[in-house]
Amino acid sequence: MSAPPAEPSSHAAFDAGSVGSPADADETPPDPDPDPEIDQRPPPARAGRIPGLGAFGPGIERFDKWADDHLERIRGYRLTDALFNGATRLGDFSMIWHIANLIRGTTGIRRRRQIPVLALTLGVESLIVNQGLKRLFKRKRPTTTGDPRYEVRRPATSSFPSGHSSAAGFMATLLTGWDGKATAALWWPIAVVVATSRAFVRIHHASDVVAGIGVGALLGLIARRVLRRYRLA
Repeated sequence: MSAPPAEPSSHAAFDAGSVGSPADADETPPDPDPDPEIDQRPPPARAGRIPGLGAFGPGIERFDKWADDHLERIRGYRLTDALFNGATRLGDFSMIWHIANLIRGTTGIRRRRQIPVLALTLGVESLIVNQGLKRLFKRKRPTTTGDPRYEVRRPATSSFPSGHSSAAGFMATLLTGWDGKATAALWWPIAVVVATSRAFVRIHHASDVVAGIGVGALLGLIARRVLRRYRLA
């Protein structure tokens, strides 16, 4: 007569039940690290992660975030991308203003004589802002190379104030003073587009842009008085 089959031990039952248990089924491998090449732009809603964002206090920080949120609504459209990306590239080294100076010089003898004066004063303005004011504040830019959706020249100077914006405010103020108030409808829209482009491509904070326009306009008023006094314009 054969012996009855041996009952499985409690250890064996536990081991058998542990294989493929619900606890093991719920375990999922961790997500791989995100590809840093996909999107390197800083999230605008997270304060403190954008370089230089809180440099001038919470009030300016809120303004910069508010402006970036509104600019984000018009990024990614063909028309606005072409307009502001083109404007920021034309603003490099004040190229757009030197072109305007040359074109303007073809419209009269007096304006032709103003070409070297305007080019020289624009160079002085650039030195004051880029080698003077920027060295005082040394604010970090929101990005080092701009929003990855746009091609932006990597600047060597600090963020505050915006050099593109100061040149724009300077030239719009000076040219409006020379050519009459009616020409403000020409020069100031160009200046505003060039200045806004710097925040649009995220190479400047919005407050850098506003300050740049203000500084440029002030220097433009000073230049107008100096040039008038010495009869250089």
